[in-house]
Amino acid sequence: MNNDTIFALSSGFGKSGVAVIRISGDNLQEFFCTISGRKNPEARTAYFCNLRDNNGDLIDQCIVIYFAAPASFTGTDIIEIHTHGAPAVINKTFEFLSAHNMRMATPGEFSRRAFMNGKMDLADIDGLAALLDAQTEHQRQFALKSMLGGDSEIYATWRNQMVEIAAYAAAVLDYDENDLPSNIDKKILAQTRELHSEIKTTLSRYNVSRAIAHGFNIVLCGETNVGKSSLFNKLVGSNRAIVSDIAGTTRDVISAQIDIDGYLVNLSDTAGIRDTSDKIENMGIDRTKLEIDSADLVLHIFADDLPHPGTNDDSAPLGRGTASDRDAVAGVIVINKSDEIKTRNNKNAIYTSAKNDTGIDELLSAIRKKMHSILDGAENNLVINARTYKLLADTEHELNSALATFDGNYDIFAEHVRRAADNIGKILGTITATDVMDATFSQLCLGK
Repeated sequence: MNNDTIFALSSGFGKSGVAVIRISGDNLQEFFCTISGRKNPEARTAYFCNLRDNNGDLIDQCIVIYFAAPASFTGTDIIEIHTHGAPAVINKTFEFLSAHNMRMATPGEFSRRAFMNGKMDLADIDGLAALLDAQTEHQRQFALKSMLGGDSEIYATWRNQMVEIAAYAAAVLDYDENDLPSNIDKKILAQTRELHSEIKTTLSRYNVSRAIAHGFNIVLCGETNVGKSSLFNKLVGSNRAIVSDIAGTTRDVISAQIDIDGYLVNLSDTAGIRDTSDKIENMGIDRTKLEIDSADLVLHIFADDLPHPGTNDDSAPLGRGTASDRDAVAGVIVINKSDEIKTRNNKNAIYTSAKNDTGIDELLSAIRKKMHSILDGAENNLVINARTYKLLADTEHELNSALATFDGNYDIFAEHVRRAADNIGKILGTITATDVMDATFSQLCLGK
């Protein structure tokens, strides 16, 4: 780790009441005395000062705070300068700091220093990245627990158990059974099975974790002119999608994010599915099918009350054959334009009229019910991203290999368990490669 003194804007750039500029480096107390005008400033105390450049010209009136190492976010000395949030003030402050041999930090460099100084592990960093991206209450709660060490505790427990299992497995080969705990061979096999089961369950719930962290994907699909775009606009609360009686108006996926009961929802309006020779429209239909494949919930929109294939009950394949292999995808059948039909024969459908604004509350209620049935109580205790998912999958594979290939050879068994422990170590950063660290810290923004 280099010892450069670095700085960055920790608050958002742009016009604002206050901007927070963070500085990290070694032996910053003298510089703090210079800018604050105090001879013996106390750490963690806010001081009002006139920040001046090297020529003595006033940059801004601001608040400055000194955090002495090691009791700081990074473990190094840190100075926070709270200026007015005008871009001109921020840029002038940056010029002043650069003139004092400081440089702009790279994304995530502050957190990298915290990691290198033992203030955080990589699981904590993943939680911090998730918290910075949080848009809803569930995302905030989920990420905060991870950032405060909840994930690290679980991973550390798993790794310690694996290290212990591998050590006892090796000991079975080297020591007389009278010198070992009774039934140790059965105990390590049982403990390995339990660990494997826990991690396999965690992986199986990844989609729920993904939906909480990045949004629950809801797709509106159906044939042309069934009112998908009108319903989309009603659910979003604004006219995001163009509405027209001309078939094939929507040719691309139109998306919006909404908050439903504290969950972030990615709502997508799609091109109507029909046979057409229009090349552009066909491209939109292909994208519709991709959206359905990645959906957590599909709203199948129809404009009539006729029997529709796959809509007799909730367990049947949904839609007009577009999701015949997607039995696991939850679906809601919606008969739109209900103001134009006289019968209501489909007991599994929700009848709406975007034109008359009827049935929308019932549809939202059905969406909520489906979402809660999928998400509530099914989320992991861990924040899992692409990096940790891959390492957990490798861990599960190694434990499975240890159990599946065990024939009394504890040497091979122990090697598989050691590899599993190494993968968990990479999640925490206790065993890591540079590329793993780079991928982790690059998630973060400047000033973090």
